[in-house]
Amino acid sequence: MNKTFSKALKVSLPVFFGYIAIGIAFGLMLVQKGYPWWLSFVMSLFIFAGAGQYVAVGLFAAGTPLSMIIFTELLVNIRHIVYGLSLITKFQSIGKWKYYIIFGLTDETYSLLTTTEVPEGSKPGPFYFFIALLDHSYWILGSIIGAVAGSLIPFDFSGVDFALTALFVVLLIDQIEKTKDLLPPIIGSIVTIIAIILWRFGLFADANNILLIALAAGIATITLLRTRKTKNKEGNQ
Repeated sequence: MNKTFSKALKVSLPVFFGYIAIGIAFGLMLVQKGYPWWLSFVMSLFIFAGAGQYVAVGLFAAGTPLSMIIFTELLVNIRHIVYGLSLITKFQSIGKWKYYIIFGLTDETYSLLTTTEVPEGSKPGPFYFFIALLDHSYWILGSIIGAVAGSLIPFDFSGVDFALTALFVVLLIDQIEKTKDLLPPIIGSIVTIIAIILWRFGLFADANNILLIALAAGIATITLLRTRKTKNKEGNQ
């Protein structure tokens, strides 16, 4: 088990540096909005939603009705439905470990679970569990550091929320290097640009729908192209 943990630790180190950075940014933002530092720990322990936590703080601070907060969080995190569906087969044989892994399935953890091979001599369940647990721990640590520092030290908060965007860019580059597949990021970029243009021209009013529209269009396009490719291969055999 110790060997499995050490391997998971090595694999998750890139997420450590990213989560410490954006966790600190989250903690700083939370106390800047007037909330106590310990709320950062509570949110990171029980919610652990990354972008969802950033959005939630802004919505709470603005006095947004609870029903609208729930709906907005659903839109922000709806991509996790796709994550879960794509991992059904992978999780069928890992037993009790899957419950916590499902809870801890962030974008970064999903990236590791889908691109990292289980090391020889390790079982999938414990290996995936330790990756999820370590990533969760990094996020909690970063958010506590940020919240405590923000409570004790005067800080300029300009640009702090860009940390999350920077982490996504790093993960994208890592995914491209591992898979050598440029199709998904190209399609994702195109449909996102189209969604922004549609919003700018007033075809839909709420900017929060940009993510939902881009996600749906991207998944549909990639699925269609993959299906055609598979059928062409079968037809040529």
